[in-house]
Amino acid sequence: MLSLIGLISGLLLLIVLTIRGMNLFIAAPLCALIVALTSGIPIFIGEVNFVNNYMQGFSGFIASWFFMFLLGSLFGKFMEDTGAADAVAQFIVSKLGRSQAVVAVVLACAILTYGGVSLFVVAFSVYPMALSLFKDANLPRRFIPAALAFGSVTFTMTSAGSPEIQNWIPIKYLGTSPFAAWEVSLVVAIFMAVFGFWWLRRMINKALANGETFEHWEQDPQLTERALPSPITGLIPLLVVLVLSFLLHDSLGHLALIIALGGGVLTLMIINYRYFINMQNAITAGTTGALVAIGNTAAVVGFGSIAKATEAFQVAVEVMTHIPGNELIGAAIAISVIAGLTGSASGGQVIALPLLAPHYVEQGVNPEELHRVVSISSGALDSLPHNGYVVTLIRAICNETHQRSYWSVGALTVVVPLSGLILAIALFNLF
Repeated sequence: MLSLIGLISGLLLLIVLTIRGMNLFIAAPLCALIVALTSGIPIFIGEVNFVNNYMQGFSGFIASWFFMFLLGSLFGKFMEDTGAADAVAQFIVSKLGRSQAVVAVVLACAILTYGGVSLFVVAFSVYPMALSLFKDANLPRRFIPAALAFGSVTFTMTSAGSPEIQNWIPIKYLGTSPFAAWEVSLVVAIFMAVFGFWWLRRMINKALANGETFEHWEQDPQLTERALPSPITGLIPLLVVLVLSFLLHDSLGHLALIIALGGGVLTLMIINYRYFINMQNAITAGTTGALVAIGNTAAVVGFGSIAKATEAFQVAVEVMTHIPGNELIGAAIAISVIAGLTGSASGGQVIALPLLAPHYVEQGVNPEELHRVVSISSGALDSLPHNGYVVTLIRAICNETHQRSYWSVGALTVVVPLSGLILAIALFNLF
């Protein structure tokens, strides 16, 4: 009982401290320590102890994703420093109008995500363009994280055909394909796209009606009279990233992003070399940004490693994976809750599926239906404030705070996917 109280208390405290803006290098291990102590996990000694388990999660994430974060951050800074992001933004505004700035940001994220580019990398890559678009359209910048997240993690990440890991993990356990239940997936994706975009525009319009405008910050790139490159030179590097990641995804997995991003960075350097204001400063800023981003995320991942080692978590998994009643509803609840506890969509799937898949398949549940429900449900409660991607997006990339930006992000990445999940289950039961 004490272990369960500690797990819930530690998670809630982490969410509260994250929203209040506390440094995650302090907040995450502090909350993890509370969870460990209430679960009888020793601090230093034993096969399972606080220091080793936390640092395994922390260092493991850095080992897996360092180069992607570094190259993604450099890509974004190069887009910013060369003026390529401004050029693309001005081109879009001139062709579509200021009112379509949000559409452009969402579509850019959706295309890259569905092309197999990691969510973190999409955020790094598109943010400079999003900043320029919101600035030109005079829209409140606190909604930039919501626009980036909506285009990345709702109607693309968990949809049929998506090369993102959240759509591929179930294949191993269910023997399905990435296109499992594509008919229902298409309906749900369209619903989430339309509903989410309507809600995003409604929130922005309400803020505008209240007198909010774009806020210029000191650390923003300074607008000076300068020659900008052709918009094409900003789009070509994005296409290089997209094409290389798509072509190499099957053979190299997420490591394909190293080659894809490296290709994008080199392309930017070659075709826009003469437009750099200060390449050395851009490299320094990109490197620093990458270290902050991956450090914040790794700190939260470390918390998840401690949570997974507790007795309460194992009991919660056992209970969640044996929920009586409709199997699809039971699977959805189990995946959602576990993803919320770990702050990871893929983590929720990897932990629950080895238990869920054989149990439900033996009971005659359609594997394709189960695949789609599992995929969609993993992308809802995972986006609570302590989620690694959310933390990186809001704090490290957009330089925002949870207090200003999370509520719109949560609306679009938690409520909208949950609504899509309900629709998917309803359609599967009706047809």
